[in-house]
Amino acid sequence: MRNAAALIVGLVFGIGLCLSGMSEPSKVLGFLDLAGAWDPSLAFVMAGAIAVAAPAFALARRRRVNWLGGDIDLPKARAIDAPLALGALIFGVGWGLAGVCPAPGIVDIGFFSPSAMVFVAAMAIGMLASRLAGLRLRVPRILAQDA
Repeated sequence: MRNAAALIVGLVFGIGLCLSGMSEPSKVLGFLDLAGAWDPSLAFVMAGAIAVAAPAFALARRRRVNWLGGDIDLPKARAIDAPLALGALIFGVGWGLAGVCPAPGIVDIGFFSPSAMVFVAAMAIGMLASRLAGLRLRVPRILAQDA
């Protein structure tokens, strides 16, 4: 049942990315081009996602199990530390260079896009390299918030 629910949610998410045009790198790059012909459509997609996710997370915080009977395990870390900042920087640079973030990249594989295949392969290699290296930066926290 859990796998079926994940498949359905993934399909709905992928269809939403396609319908909104967010699987097209030109749309993403248009959003990131603040000095040129800025395209605000990605901001509206993000706002819609936040509007859907915020109530769901608020509900999840009050529950111990999800609707399928599994444990709800929300992250407890609230600190913005060096690994988080470095990861966000790498993600942002990759997003800006490729015009693709992970989910649309995976959606584009379904369209047999060679550039998406290269992107997702590079993303998988980066994730594997990070895991193999056991990336644990011993740098003071950039900004700590009390949990």
